[in-house]
Amino acid sequence: MASATSSQQVSADRIAAVRRFNRFYTRQIGLLDEGLLSSPFSLTQMRVLYELTNRKEPTAAELCDVLGLDPGYLSRILTSFEKDNLIEKKQSPEDTRQTLLLLTKKGRKLFEPLNARSDEQVEGILCKLSPAKQADLLHSMQTVESVLNPDNAGATSYVLRQHRPGDMGWVVWRHGLLYSQEYGYDERFEALVAEIVAEFINNLDPACECCWIAERDGENVGSVFLVKKSASVAKLRLLLVERSARGLGLGKRLVSECVRFARRAGYKKIKLWTQSELGAARAIYQKAGFKLVGEEKHSSWSRKDLVAETWELKL
Repeated sequence: MASATSSQQVSADRIAAVRRFNRFYTRQIGLLDEGLLSSPFSLTQMRVLYELTNRKEPTAAELCDVLGLDPGYLSRILTSFEKDNLIEKKQSPEDTRQTLLLLTKKGRKLFEPLNARSDEQVEGILCKLSPAKQADLLHSMQTVESVLNPDNAGATSYVLRQHRPGDMGWVVWRHGLLYSQEYGYDERFEALVAEIVAEFINNLDPACECCWIAERDGENVGSVFLVKKSASVAKLRLLLVERSARGLGLGKRLVSECVRFARRAGYKKIKLWTQSELGAARAIYQKAGFKLVGEEKHSSWSRKDLVAETWELKL
């Protein structure tokens, strides 16, 4: 008996429709250009550069796994990058048999404007659409991804977007409620969150500040803010992930978006303030490369003693 996925059981019209969409989409995002984004790099090379930028010292095996590349093909790409002084290699301190990969300053300097150009390209597509049409497009993309890769559907079933009216109220409400339920924080914490979001909206500089809202099935499930402290220092604030979206890697993704944006905006350092009891958040910051630089006891919004922590990441 033939498999249900056998090509003999798929109509020619459906095959043609998929191929038509592939031709449309590759043309739409410029994949047919000789160099992606008018750069000397192919699509695959750009994907490797992207992963090197957004992963903390990955191994070649890790890149092969996440990109689905043949090891020999990836090795040739990495060799060319190393020859051009775009990457450097170092031995893993945990396992001397492993080699870690990281971009050089030259590599970051080369990739960052290309990454910004890619964002601008997508923004140019989305800005032609109404917010409702944007939501329709993103939902359709999620559907395609979840159908073709069902094993990874949970990890990709959310979208990140910038804030819109109503989101700031949601941020205050959810922080107030979740932190009360999970840590016993009182209304003074909710008031602090309200002050932070009001300051963000009243003084927003889109060139160097941003808010990301994570949305899943039309519902907000997470948030994070990056705000300006000085010309060279940014602050990461109000990281939150709803219980229903935990375990999807959403917190890590929100923090990585802050780091990427901060680099593009020209910051040299990101600082954040958190509490010692927020174990999941602290683990995310640590994995992202943040270092604990200060501690202070307080009881600002709780009957119990708290320990506030300051973390920093040098960019």
